[in-house]
Amino acid sequence: MNRVLVLGATSAIAQATCRLLAERGARLYLVARNRERLEAVSRDLQTRGAAELHTEVRDLDDVSFHEGIVQRAERALGGIDGVLLAHGVLGDQKECERSWHAAAKVLHTNFVGPASLLTHVANLLESKGAGTIVVISSVAGDRGRQSNYVYGASKGGLTTWLQGLRNRLAPAGVRVITVKPGFVDTPMTAHLPKNALFAKPDAIASGIMRAVALKRNVVYLPLIWWPIMTIVRAVPEFLFKRLKL
Repeated sequence: MNRVLVLGATSAIAQATCRLLAERGARLYLVARNRERLEAVSRDLQTRGAAELHTEVRDLDDVSFHEGIVQRAERALGGIDGVLLAHGVLGDQKECERSWHAAAKVLHTNFVGPASLLTHVANLLESKGAGTIVVISSVAGDRGRQSNYVYGASKGGLTTWLQGLRNRLAPAGVRVITVKPGFVDTPMTAHLPKNALFAKPDAIASGIMRAVALKRNVVYLPLIWWPIMTIVRAVPEFLFKRLKL
């Protein structure tokens, strides 16, 4: 990936991945809603060797801008051969249980918005017959748990969307990589108690770059989450519904 559109560029995982891309001389089009943070990220990537940098301040929850973002990125970069989508929120499960409005916001940010962006991205790359789409989903989407089922449902929907998109785009030569991190030590999880399963954003970024190089379809990061989630998915529902997870 040399000409990369990064959606949600100020997220911790996106920043870490962009640093690796910059060190390889990539050309980047960064989109995020916070101007100050986006400018700081851009300055950092310039010092790390990015060949070209463009920024756009935009709230990605507003789907009316999505087609224009993709078009502007393509023009600015002279084409797009990679897309990293790292836009999302954890949300407050208890608040979501009390308020459908709160739950709907999480579902919109984590699923509806990304689905809209991916539609425009997919149409562009399919017409070009090449490209790589990398999307941050989550292990939480593998099975609904009482502690975060709204977030999990949004990521589960996104994962299924990506499965279909991969099936659609494979004949066109476009790769779709679903990244399923477990716990990651980021500002989004700052309020959670940390344990040995928490990974650093840099480790996730390295895993993403390996997945791109190896042309993976789905990758659990860190890898330990693959056997963990295999076991979680295998628990019978009559037993799973009694667990406090």
